[in-house]
Amino acid sequence: MTLLKKRSARGFTLVELMIVVAIIGILAALAIVGVKKYMTSAKSAEARNSLGTMSTMASQVWSGEKMAGAILGEGAVVGSAHVLCKSALNTVPESAASIKGQKYQSKGANDEDFHKGDSFTGWKCLGFALDAPQYYMYSYTAATTNLSFNTIAEGDLNGDGVLSKFERPGQITGTEIKLSPAIIETNPDE
Repeated sequence: MTLLKKRSARGFTLVELMIVVAIIGILAALAIVGVKKYMTSAKSAEARNSLGTMSTMASQVWSGEKMAGAILGEGAVVGSAHVLCKSALNTVPESAASIKGQKYQSKGANDEDFHKGDSFTGWKCLGFALDAPQYYMYSYTAATTNLSFNTIAEGDLNGDGVLSKFERPGQITGTEIKLSPAIIETNPDE
């Protein structure tokens, strides 16, 4: 009996303690990877949501009818037309250095960032703007020859100079608007 009491009172061996420390280290490493992936996914949700909004707004502008603002003479007629917003004059922010591992707060003054353009061009035509700080650089391009457009978000979440890219193209065919059913992602975890 005394031999059993002596053995149980000794505690843990060095090997047992090292095994426990190794298991804790492995679990911590897995947790860090999981949290990093979760954070990246949460940040890239900004780009996905914004591209969805931008492409929907471009579709709505096309669906709406715009007419020339000229005064008509007696008996004259004017046709209404579907118009695709022309390309944005700028990206927001203007360079990828502004979002390299950090957030960018867009400028809210007239003719700056998301306020450039007019009722037929760029951000003002789309009616798109972000008020909150952003992780991504946004652009909108349109080709009036084949009635297509592309919404793009580029980011550098980890600050290594390699950009992730999210795109959602759309095209007008006849009277129908076709949007890409999915966002095209290149290096989404960068």
